[in-house]
Amino acid sequence: MTKQFGEGDLVRVRLAFPPGHVRAPFYARGKKGVIDSFVGEFGNPEELAFGRTDGPKLPLYRVRFQQQDLWPDYNGGERDTTMIDVYENWLERPEQPESAR
Repeated sequence: MTKQFGEGDLVRVRLAFPPGHVRAPFYARGKKGVIDSFVGEFGNPEELAFGRTDGPKLPLYRVRFQQQDLWPDYNGGERDTTMIDVYENWLERPEQPESAR
C-alpha cells in the first residue's frame, strides 16, 4: 500500500461514528493534527477484531494534536500536545469536506 501522508502533513481524523470495534478515539474525530511520523503497516484492527486476517495492511501514523484543539477547556500551556497513533483509513486532508463514511 502506498502511504498518502508524510511527516509534517496537516490531517483531520474523519468525523465518523460507525458501529462496532473502531480504532479512532472519539475525542479526536473531526480534529486536525500534524503527521509526526510513520509507524509502519499493520493489519486493520477493525477487521482483525472479527477474525478477518486476509485484508491489506494499513499505514499507521503518529499524529500530533494541540491539547486545546482536543479539549476546548484545557487550561495547560498553549504549546502542549498529545500524540495519537491513527490508521490511514481514519485520516483525510483538511481541505476535504468532513465525511461520515
